[in-house]
Amino acid sequence: MRISIVTITYNAASTLRPTLDSVAMQEHDDVEHIIVDGASTDATADIARQYAEAEAQSDNGHEVIVMSEPDHGLYDAMNKGLRLVTGDYVCFLNAGDRLPENTTLTKVAEVAELGGDGNRPGVVYGDTDLIDAEGRFVGHRHHAAPESLSWRSFRKGMLVCHQAFYARTDLAREVEYDLRYRLSADVDWCIRVMKKAEERKAPLVRVHEVVALYLREGQSTLHHRASLQERFDVMRRHYGLLSTLLMHAWFFVRAGWRKLTASRHSG
Repeated sequence: MRISIVTITYNAASTLRPTLDSVAMQEHDDVEHIIVDGASTDATADIARQYAEAEAQSDNGHEVIVMSEPDHGLYDAMNKGLRLVTGDYVCFLNAGDRLPENTTLTKVAEVAELGGDGNRPGVVYGDTDLIDAEGRFVGHRHHAAPESLSWRSFRKGMLVCHQAFYARTDLAREVEYDLRYRLSADVDWCIRVMKKAEERKAPLVRVHEVVALYLREGQSTLHHRASLQERFDVMRRHYGLLSTLLMHAWFFVRAGWRKLTASRHSG
């Protein structure tokens, strides 16, 4: 079971090393780590190349590929990485994000193997914890990974974090990231991968573990309003306008109720 991790970087020298270290420490012995750098002007590419050299000299069975060239943004870089992947499953772990334990990929692989060679899971997914830039625990992700998942599940929001979503490579390659989106193409991509899995009758299987540590200060956090607008368009395209409007109305009502409840408790 070969697992490919794709890391996208641009001027990420201050956050990249912990990400690389978390992949290097994996005890799983067939890991491909692809680093796609957007021609950084800081030390990012040098850090990545030093990491690749160190891994090449180790005997852990990990292979590292480093590409550094200009791109047209995050999702263009992800598509470049996707085209290079040779593993059975692929997951995107960007600079600042981390794998939580040295057994994380082993556990993902064990679940993926349950389908045998006939029809392995279309997606293996798990839970996510939030961390700050120093790697300190901030909290559990608001959405816990559901026991049962389908492409329809994302009507309720992105229930599984992109970094905790291991897609079967043959399905992932059929649905590249849609470059019309700057901040939410990952939501759209996950939905389309799950649709492909349903077409192939490939199950979506949960790992009952935290499989990703997500750096809270990501692009969608920094550009929250624009991200929400894009996500509305993604939902509308996949689930229809009426369904999306009704679901968003429910989100607003629920958020208002939570705010009111919190206010009463604090009073």
